[in-house]
This record gives sequence, C-alpha cells and structure tokens, in this order.
Amino acid sequence: MEKYITNSEEETKKFAKEFAKKLKVGDVIVLTGDLGSGKTKFVEGVLSNFGLENEISSPTFTIVNEYKKDDINIYHFDVYRLEDSDEFYAIGGEEYFEKGICLIEWGEIIENILPKKHITVTFKRNLDEENKREIEIEYFN
Repeated sequence: MEKYITNSEEETKKFAKEFAKKLKVGDVIVLTGDLGSGKTKFVEGVLSNFGLENEISSPTFTIVNEYKKDDINIYHFDVYRLEDSDEFYAIGGEEYFEKGICLIEWGEIIENILPKKHITVTFKRNLDEENKREIEIEYFN
C-alpha cells in the first residue's frame, strides 16, 4: 500500500494528474472515502491529464459520465445511490470495465463484482486540518 498526503484541493488534483499518467484501458479505479473527502477532485485531476478538466460533471444522478480523448474512453461512475451490485449489473456497468478507464466513486458498494485486478484509492480527511487528505493506494491483482 502506498500513502500520500495532500494539503489542498489543488494538490489532490495535481497528485491525481500524475497518477493518471500510468493508467491504461482496462484499469478500474475504486475511489472510497467520506463525503467531501476528495474523490471528485481526484477525478478532476485524472481528467486533466487527458485535457478534459473542463468537461467534468458529477454523475450523481446519471450513475456514469463518459469522456473520450483520442482513442481512450474514461468512465466516471458514482454508485452512491445504488442499493447493491445487482443494480450495477442492471445498467450493464460491468461491460465498461474492459472498454476504457473506469473511475468508480463509492465502489465499495459493488465490491463483489469488481474485477480481481483493480486499484483502490482511499481518501481520509484530517479533522484538525480541513484541507489535508491522506490518500492510500492499494493495487489488487
């Protein structure tokens, strides 16, 4: 497990932009953490690596937003409102896993259907320093 500290939204986005340089089609990234812990800012940073930072909108009400840059599809899921993985299956969610890069906020809700190979990024807020975040990255194979 890798651990990182960011001290502002901008640092979180910059960190995510660097992280995104290693991503490729088929990568599934699960973003987990409390509300307001930095998951969406992380997605903004990932998208900025692909020149898509001005395209982001929260998929809270649509479940998934799709972005395309050259020949790479990026799928940003927010599964917070799903009851369980059955609902994810019902929308054909697992079909996205091989089609592009998948960023899944609240992915722990569908943990039982995630591909064996995925990356979990956990965000923890610091109660003493409002903008400080501890980011843990775990690689599963």
